[in-house]
Amino acid sequence: MASAPVPQAIVFAMMVAAFVVGPFVVYPVFLMKALCFALFACAFNLLIGYAGLLSFGHAAYLGSAGYVTAHAAKVWGWPPELAILLGTATAALLGLAIGALAIRRQGIYFAMITLALAQMLFFFCLQAPFTHGEDGIQGVPRGTLLGLLDLRHTLVMYYVVLAIFLGGFLLIYRTIHSPFGQVLKAVRENEPRAPPRSPAWPAAPRPSSSSSPRSPTCTGPCRARSSS
Repeated sequence: MASAPVPQAIVFAMMVAAFVVGPFVVYPVFLMKALCFALFACAFNLLIGYAGLLSFGHAAYLGSAGYVTAHAAKVWGWPPELAILLGTATAALLGLAIGALAIRRQGIYFAMITLALAQMLFFFCLQAPFTHGEDGIQGVPRGTLLGLLDLRHTLVMYYVVLAIFLGGFLLIYRTIHSPFGQVLKAVRENEPRAPPRSPAWPAAPRPSSSSSPRSPTCTGPCRARSSS
């Protein structure tokens, strides 16, 4: 007799419990970086795993959000919550612009367009004065989140990053199991047969290509602050 599958809620609770006690067992800064890249991977999986779109440009969103957040916090002296929101909004707009251009093509052409645009952004950031080239932006102040949470303490910073990761993870999970997510999977499995059964099909690929960067946009600011 086959064993019954473990409910997803139990698996999620076990994952949360492991992350809560994780910094007392493993180096917290390492865990913060792992959480940042895990959320990045979840966003990438939303695009290629459920929409069937291969993008080589996701690192552009992570990098742009990190640079803008670090610059706003260090040079402009913005508090962490405003710097993070600015970095997230900047990368989200970048994802919207790149998605609007790249979604006009499919397959290898879509992948090459995202790669080309990402490389353009890479060379811009490499030569822009405010990014400091290959050295990056050093000594970014962590500050105090909402005037309550002192991010200079590593454990406080870790649990803030964990909360952002869990929020992004749950958002992606909800997207996958929503009607929109079912349309994405239908288009991925059999695009010619998707339109008769999915009225939202004509608009499905475009939101997925522009909404998938939203999780890396949250990852970039967290990555910038956890590395400081």
